[in-house]
Amino acid sequence: MRMNAPVPADAPESAVADTPPAPQVPWPARALALRATAYPSAAGAGLLATLWQGGRLASTFDAASLNRLADYLQFVQVPAGQLLIHQDEPGDFMLIVLEGSVGVERAQTTDRRARLAEARPGDVLGEMALLDAGPRFSTCTTRAPCVLAVLEMDALTRLMHDDAQLALALMAALARRLSLRLRQVSARLSALLTEG
Repeated sequence: MRMNAPVPADAPESAVADTPPAPQVPWPARALALRATAYPSAAGAGLLATLWQGGRLASTFDAASLNRLADYLQFVQVPAGQLLIHQDEPGDFMLIVLEGSVGVERAQTTDRRARLAEARPGDVLGEMALLDAGPRFSTCTTRAPCVLAVLEMDALTRLMHDDAQLALALMAALARRLSLRLRQVSARLSALLTEG
């Protein structure tokens, strides 16, 4: 991804180009582009329960609550080498990695990409954009064939309306995961800055 050069503070207004935001790509269109195929819901719910039930970051989930949550998720399989999430695009879905691995990178102003993390089973991707309607922070690419659970904004809204307690538990788990990931990314970015 190519980034625009910074504009000097004293540049005339005509020199500041307004870059239109990237268009939002809804999950059905992204799924088609990814060649995603449906994964059996019962099997997907079983993977989610194995990964999240009683875990340190999602300790509020028991088997019954995870079964209810699965009703709001779509389960898909995606081949290796697919761009799940593009940096700077608006997002209206998040992903939970159930099998496989996903590389997480951020484009730098020097046309380099900084590798931030590798998401593994149980990890969540795209929750920041889902929660704040802001642009995606990073690009996420499948490194291996993956099974994913997808939560779209419409489904999250339905969950909040239908089962407020479960929605609150999910938001709390996402906040804990986001806090941990931000700490990890900060440490990684600090290490990159000291390297070069």
